[in-house]
Amino acid sequence: MRIAIVGAGVIGVTTAWELTRDGHEVDVFERRNAAAEEASFANAGVIAPGYVTPWAAPGMAGKVLRSLFSSHGAVKLRWPLGGSELEWMSRWRRACTLETYLRNRARLQRLAFYSRGRLHDIATERELVYERTQGYMVLLRGKTEQKLVQAGLEVLRSAGTRFREIDADEARRIEPALSTETELAGAIHLPDDEVGNCRQFVMLLKREAESLGAQFHFGCDIAPLDRARPRSLSLASGSPALDFDAVVICAGLGCAELLRPLGLHIPLVPVYGHSLSAAVAESDLAPASAVMDERFKVAISRMGMRVRVAGGAELGGMAGQPHANAVKTLFKVLHDWFPAAARLNAGVQTWKGARPMLPDGPPLLGASGVPGVWLNLGHGSSGWALSCGSARVVADLIAGQDPGIDLEGLGVERLRED
Repeated sequence: MRIAIVGAGVIGVTTAWELTRDGHEVDVFERRNAAAEEASFANAGVIAPGYVTPWAAPGMAGKVLRSLFSSHGAVKLRWPLGGSELEWMSRWRRACTLETYLRNRARLQRLAFYSRGRLHDIATERELVYERTQGYMVLLRGKTEQKLVQAGLEVLRSAGTRFREIDADEARRIEPALSTETELAGAIHLPDDEVGNCRQFVMLLKREAESLGAQFHFGCDIAPLDRARPRSLSLASGSPALDFDAVVICAGLGCAELLRPLGLHIPLVPVYGHSLSAAVAESDLAPASAVMDERFKVAISRMGMRVRVAGGAELGGMAGQPHANAVKTLFKVLHDWFPAAARLNAGVQTWKGARPMLPDGPPLLGASGVPGVWLNLGHGSSGWALSCGSARVVADLIAGQDPGIDLEGLGVERLRED
C-alpha cells in the first residue's frame, strides 16, 4: 500500500520504519525542517516500563494543588489557561478514580514492556549505536518519599519488574558521584531499565527507513483532513491533494486539528516539560546512568559525554522560551546530587517541550473509525518509552494481523467511555 505518515518525531519515524519494513510505500510529512524537533528533541531519555503510569491517579489532584504552592513544585499551572485546558482538567479529574487508574495503568504497562522489547529488537537487527546506558535509580530524600513510594513498588511487583530497595550506602556504590552533602534515605534500583538518546535513535532509524525506500518531506504543514477525501493530503498553505491508500496521524499536538473535520474530537493538550543539557566536566563526577529525584520528579541522565536534567509538568502557558523557575529547579536538583558533574559556565542547552497528553493517560492506537485513517497519538511524557511498540501495533493492524498484545482500551472507542 501507499501510506502517508503525518509527523516525524519518534512516533512517526518508528511507524515509518515498521511500515517500510513490511513492504509498504511510505511518505512522511513533517512541518518542521528536520525529524525529532519537538517532543522528541531533548527529553530525559528514560525507558522504565514499570514507572510508566497515568498522570490521572487517586489523590493526584491534591498533589497538584500542593505543588502549586511550592517554589520547586513538580506541577505548575501557567497563564494563559484556555478553555481546552479547563475542559481537559475536568476530564482528567474524572479519570482520577482508583478503578480508572488501575485500568489505564495496566494498559500503559502492557504497551511499555512490549515496546522496550521491540526497541531492543530494532537496535540489534539494524546494529544501531546510540548513546545508551543501563540501569535506573529512584532517589528517596527522606522518610516521606520512602512512604509515598510504597504504592509504586506494589505496581512494580505486579508488573514483574526487577528492582531492589537499597540504602544510601548501596545507592552510592552504584552511583559513586552522588553528593554526600544531600540527605539520602535510600533508593529504588531498577537494573533492567535504561536511558537512551531519543533524538539520536530517531535520526539513525530515519536513515534505516530511507535505505528501504521511505521518503521524508520536511517543511510540510499539512491541512486538516477533508471529510470527503480523508486519505488525501494537501498543504495548509494550499497545494494539489495527494491520494494515499492509508494515512497515519502521528503529529503530536497537531493531531487534534488534523482530525477535527472527520468528526473526531481528540482531547489533547500540551503538558510542557523542561530540560537542560551540558557537557560532562569530569567523567567520574557525573552519573553513570540515570537517577530520578522522587521529591522533585526530576531525572538526571548520562548522555554520552553530556548530562541531561529533565522534569516538571506545566499545563497552560506558551510554547517557546523555557520558564525561568522551571530551569532553576533543574539546576537545583543537579547541584544537589552531582554538583561537579557538568560544565555550566558555557554551552548549556535549555529546552521546553510540549508533550501531547490525553486526560486519562494511554495513547490512541489503530483505526480511527474513518476508513483508511489510522491513529498513533497521545503518548504524553512516555512517547520514547512507548514508541517502538506503538509503531509495531499500528503496522500490524494496518496489515490485518494480530499484534500479539492485548489492545483493550487503546483504541479510539475509549473516548466514548468518558
